[in-house]
Amino acid sequence: MEKFGKSQSVKRTEDLRFLTGQGHYMDDDVPTDALFAAFFRSPVAHGRITALDLDAAREADGVRLVMTLDDLTEAGTDTVMNAAIVPNRDGSQTPAPDRHMLANDRVRFVGEPVAVVIADTLTQARDAVEMIWMDTDDLPAKLDVEAGGETLHAGVPDNRAFDWGLGDEAATEVAFQAAAHTVSLNVADNRVIITSIEPRGCQANWVDGRLHFTYGGQGVWAMRGQLAQKLKLEPDAIRVTTPDVGGGFGMKVMPYPEYFCVSVAAMKLAQPVHWMSDRSEAMLSDHHGRDLTSLAELAFDEDLKITAYRVHSKVNLGAYSSHFGQAIQTNLFSKVLMGVYDVQTTYLRVEGFYTNTTQVDAYRGAGRPEAIYVLERVMDRAARELSVDPWELRRKNFIRPEHFPYKTATGETYDVGDFDMVLSRAGAQIEGFAARKAADAERGLIRGQGLCYYIESILGDPSENAKVEFCEDGTVNLYVGTQSNGQGHETVYAHFLSDQTGIPVSRINVVQGDSDQLPHGGGTGGSRSVTVQSTATLATIDVMIAAFTPYLADIMGVEENDVHFDHETFRAPGSNLTPTLTEAAEMARADGRTDLLSHEARANLDARSYPNGAHVAEVVIDSYTGETWVDRYTIVDDFGNLINPMLAEGQVHGGVAQGIGQALSERVVHDAQGQLLTASLMDYALPRAAEIPMIKFTSAPVPSTSNPMGMKGCGEAGTVGALAAVANAVQDALWDHGVRQADMPFTPHKVWELLTHGSVAAE
Repeated sequence: MEKFGKSQSVKRTEDLRFLTGQGHYMDDDVPTDALFAAFFRSPVAHGRITALDLDAAREADGVRLVMTLDDLTEAGTDTVMNAAIVPNRDGSQTPAPDRHMLANDRVRFVGEPVAVVIADTLTQARDAVEMIWMDTDDLPAKLDVEAGGETLHAGVPDNRAFDWGLGDEAATEVAFQAAAHTVSLNVADNRVIITSIEPRGCQANWVDGRLHFTYGGQGVWAMRGQLAQKLKLEPDAIRVTTPDVGGGFGMKVMPYPEYFCVSVAAMKLAQPVHWMSDRSEAMLSDHHGRDLTSLAELAFDEDLKITAYRVHSKVNLGAYSSHFGQAIQTNLFSKVLMGVYDVQTTYLRVEGFYTNTTQVDAYRGAGRPEAIYVLERVMDRAARELSVDPWELRRKNFIRPEHFPYKTATGETYDVGDFDMVLSRAGAQIEGFAARKAADAERGLIRGQGLCYYIESILGDPSENAKVEFCEDGTVNLYVGTQSNGQGHETVYAHFLSDQTGIPVSRINVVQGDSDQLPHGGGTGGSRSVTVQSTATLATIDVMIAAFTPYLADIMGVEENDVHFDHETFRAPGSNLTPTLTEAAEMARADGRTDLLSHEARANLDARSYPNGAHVAEVVIDSYTGETWVDRYTIVDDFGNLINPMLAEGQVHGGVAQGIGQALSERVVHDAQGQLLTASLMDYALPRAAEIPMIKFTSAPVPSTSNPMGMKGCGEAGTVGALAAVANAVQDALWDHGVRQADMPFTPHKVWELLTHGSVAAE
């Protein structure tokens, strides 16, 4: 055990190498004999390919290979990307249009890959791409999220990908008819680009009949499965590794066409092939996020208790269904549809439409942030229209602590919660708002306050693997099935193992991102990592202690049942030996008991956990210019028990920054022809450090009962709460100025127009 005990805030051990340039990202480990890939991408949003001339590119200096879809097919590749689908509300099957790894006779969004060039240098590959000539019979671009328009796919005449529903539509309608009050709000959720600090990239090498594929992703085993399926290889013939990853955000979970093309090229050329996208290429080809509108409706009785909730969302899927597609989008939305409120009946309808834009990431499409954003915006509207304090309206409708476990109308079972306690602690930290508002008004500034109470469902694979290995040099390797994208897993996992075993943190090496090291792993996504991985680590410790106990009983001269492990040492009555685990491993090695030097286990969580919390934002608006900024931000979160509170707080800070960025400045813009106008950081406005306020964070844990540590995930909590908190604060500031509808992003021009005209001109 460390000096100050368990669950302490400690600095991240990995930061030393990151901050001193010792990280190993995709571009840091390029073999000296590597070839380089560059992709020719569609310059038009929609068109039939009538000619494609590759001759000049194939003859260019340094070019080793140029491939189109026909070449992938000739190599035996299954070129159709996987995509998930859901049934329609009427039970009919939704369409499943094929998306090929390279365009097949038709292009459907600007940036869609059409051909790939492999050359000796990156410059030569890019120069050759410029020599490719493509002619298209241009077709009208469809950009609106409505039925109709130019058909994108055969068999999808209205471009409607699905029309999915969840809940009791009839009972919800009855509740609305009987309601004393109803409130509705049409909520827009703007499209965003993920913009991870490191763009996507990959590298492949074919040696001795085995493919080694490396990429900046969020898990290696699912990627290995996809490569095996599409390249028609046995999984054992593929090794997938992941180096340090500069941000994932769900966008790097799924496979992309480039990964398969690079792998095929490496197999054909028997030489390493490296590809790394640049920033504009990433903005064109990475999956985008959000982009949906939702009509949200609440029904109340005379006591202002919610009786029913109804949502109709229209979602832009882009040109194709994504790898996880509609199934994940609708699932994520439904898991937290009800929020923290005691609602007996609900109905959710989600319509997905294809447009001539790049795809929307399933984790950033219609998921947890979107569901909470919609619910908390309409709750805020209800408080205004019904003339009730927004805090009290939420309190009145909270699920009470004595009602847990609580089964929601959508079938989720929340294990624990004390929402009133969390909200009250947030309220105690924001005194003085009225005085701040009055002082601002004297200077021509408008101050508003917004509240969001969120809850999210920890998703993903409920199973995980872990392995502990004692090395000859006295260090201990902890192999994990998740993948850090910057969250600080190396620190958290090492400290957790140390807390449970007494092995010094300085001796523990966390090993991740290698499909050869563990039989399976679920990767990182949906805030699953620490909770699920720590459960697997606990299971491995149990296996390890059980294995060492009989061995040590013989050495200590006691009965096996008398040996106990106290999280630091083995002890037994009648013996003065108290070996630590590392000392026990050294004894086993000396005795030739190599079977005691490696232990692994797989664990499964039978239930989800539900992190929740209150976010309170205060914004200030310059009434003359429309400039809007977040001045104060207060959070009280229930993440259950924490391993490292400082790292949890850091995750929240990052999420809040992402939410503020979408609320105030980020927005994807296409022109009428489907050209992306925000394809660089000169045009796409990410938040700057000066635009993020100091964030006050408080942990108010109500330990989960769904896992042995009482943990709840926290990776996405900041974003889930920030969107509605900031938007509600802006609406609060504008309400007294006659503005009744304010949608993100709250750019100076938009806010100025709202203050001046009460509405925003059509764009």
